[in-house]
Amino acid sequence: MPRESGKKIIANNKKARHDYLIEDTVEAGLVLMGTEVKSLRMGRASLGDGYASERDGELWLENVHIPEYLQGTWTNHSARRRRKLLMHREEIEKLLIKSRESGHTLIPLSLYFVDGKVKVEIALARGKKLYDKRQALRERQDDREAQRAMSLRRKL
Repeated sequence: MPRESGKKIIANNKKARHDYLIEDTVEAGLVLMGTEVKSLRMGRASLGDGYASERDGELWLENVHIPEYLQGTWTNHSARRRRKLLMHREEIEKLLIKSRESGHTLIPLSLYFVDGKVKVEIALARGKKLYDKRQALRERQDDREAQRAMSLRRKL
């Protein structure tokens, strides 16, 4: 049986890039149950409300929704349970020091398979103000309009 290779994205947190200013990103493994992995292989997960928190010197991923495996039995997992992040001690301490600064938080950006193992991309982020969000939307809209204008110009 050939091993999987490459990166297969399961879920992205698109709203995070809109709501937060991303300062640093780190890849971490996850401690999962078998039914969670099977559910993820079906491409079912939601990172929308997820965040990472510290407990007893370890990082935990909370409020990430991995739905129950449809063919699971009584051994099925609960959908929003707390999941331990697998990282080196130095990485955890570095992130915790930075995240304790005012306005910073740890949020999941994406969930994916790398060579058959589930990984999560955790970001150290600072919340954007409403005017920052508006400015980003305005810039994106201006870029889109400029691209449209150039495209139309080329067609003529």
